[in-house]
Amino acid sequence: MPTHSSQSSPENAQAEQKIIYVRQMLGELGSVARSENADMLCYLIEMAYLEAGDVLAGTRPLHLVKKAT
Repeated sequence: MPTHSSQSSPENAQAEQKIIYVRQMLGELGSVARSENADMLCYLIEMAYLEAGDVLAGTRPLHLVKKAT
């Protein structure tokens, strides 16, 4: 899933791979939190997991504030 940003192609690819990794780790953390019935942690992890998916899908920007150039 490509990210949609103004970064150059190699930087964009690196950012995408890092977000993919973060999302995978969040999935694993969610499994651990669910096994411990940690409801608030499950909720927060799920929100972060969904956010990472939105970034990868291009429906949410990677950065909330545009950096000055």
